[in-house]
Amino acid sequence: MKGGMVIGEIVEPYAEGLMSLAQEQNLTERLGEDVRDILKMLSSSPEFSQLIANPLIKPEAKKAVLRQVGGDRMHPYTLNFLMLLVDRRRLQFLEGICKQYQAILRKLNQTVLAEVTSTVELTEAQKQAAIERVKGMTGAAAVELESKIDPEIIGGVIIKVGSQVIDASLRGQLRRIGISLNAAS
Repeated sequence: MKGGMVIGEIVEPYAEGLMSLAQEQNLTERLGEDVRDILKMLSSSPEFSQLIANPLIKPEAKKAVLRQVGGDRMHPYTLNFLMLLVDRRRLQFLEGICKQYQAILRKLNQTVLAEVTSTVELTEAQKQAAIERVKGMTGAAAVELESKIDPEIIGGVIIKVGSQVIDASLRGQLRRIGISLNAAS
């Protein structure tokens, strides 16, 4: 528990600092795109994640890789922020800082995050239906979908918004039937 508190004390101020800068310069969405790209890189490249977390790699080597990866795609403010994290030896908290920035941005935009788990990739019509359902549930102005694929749910979808879960999966229905059969006997 204490480790989580320490991480929160590091992650939140940096995310809030980046958001403050973004708001001053009217770049909240632009830096949000950079943050999304960084999170994609962290999840899709184990090598990149290991480089970020490894304290034995020299700061200048990390900066060189970040400049190469960021290049022209990343806004200069985002790149400077990454250099600051390297200088302050906080780069290992990058994923948490990025996720916290996204959370602040969603709150600012009155957007909720909905995790949708299905057996196959959803069509655009299905995604739109899920967004409308979540909007109706939460009253949010916008919904950001995070899709996951899990063949074990057999069919249907599971939608999670914060602590609320809508289990419309076949596996969930079978489980509920099993519970009611056990209760009846």
